[in-house]
Amino acid sequence: MLTEPVPANSALGPGFLADGGYQFHWGVLGDHLSELWDGLLRTLAISAIGMAGSVVVGVLLGGAAALRIPVLRTLIWLYVEIFRNTPLLVQIFFLYFALPDIGISLSGFTVGWLSLVLWGGAYNVENFRAGFQSVDPAYVEGGRALGFPRLATFRLVNLPLGWRAALPSVTNTLISVFKNSSFMIAISYPELTETTVNLVAVSFRVFELFIAIGAVYLALVWLMSLGARLIERRFAIPGGF
Repeated sequence: MLTEPVPANSALGPGFLADGGYQFHWGVLGDHLSELWDGLLRTLAISAIGMAGSVVVGVLLGGAAALRIPVLRTLIWLYVEIFRNTPLLVQIFFLYFALPDIGISLSGFTVGWLSLVLWGGAYNVENFRAGFQSVDPAYVEGGRALGFPRLATFRLVNLPLGWRAALPSVTNTLISVFKNSSFMIAISYPELTETTVNLVAVSFRVFELFIAIGAVYLALVWLMSLGARLIERRFAIPGGF
């Protein structure tokens, strides 16, 4: 004989059986598919901008750091130290709640992608700087011996070789940028995690909804990792340098 579900107003709550077991109802995902899809699209939007922006910041500032431009090098060091050594959540709160006090109001979407660009960019600066500086000095000296200026040598030698060396660490940073998009729940931006929490509040289906978004995050991270490995293999330098 089947055990009857506990009434919604019982101590155990919706979804629980009289014997204390939990009755899964996967139909809740179909009932709220449109809301979850919209949340996923917002997650992908701020993550895509955050990842692309952090790469641009990393290449430009990492290159400047590798070239050791005096004043700029100090400013880059300050940027990296600030954003790598303070919690991302504090940075998000600063952009969303503190800036309006000085007349700068940013939307949740803008704070979402901007905070990811700034945070991920700080890590990518170091990733690319290390990659550029890992190039064998003999290659750099060869470029200078051919008469190339310092900047041209960097563009033709350090850049095409260094980004390949930096790719594994950059990939890890980009995956972290994507996962950290869930921190936007702190400012109630309706990305995937925030949307799911709101749906749990009205449906009480905690297991089903969080298992579902966990699977989505896992699948997307796995695809990113697979793509990065394919790129690494495609652009690997025979014998290294």
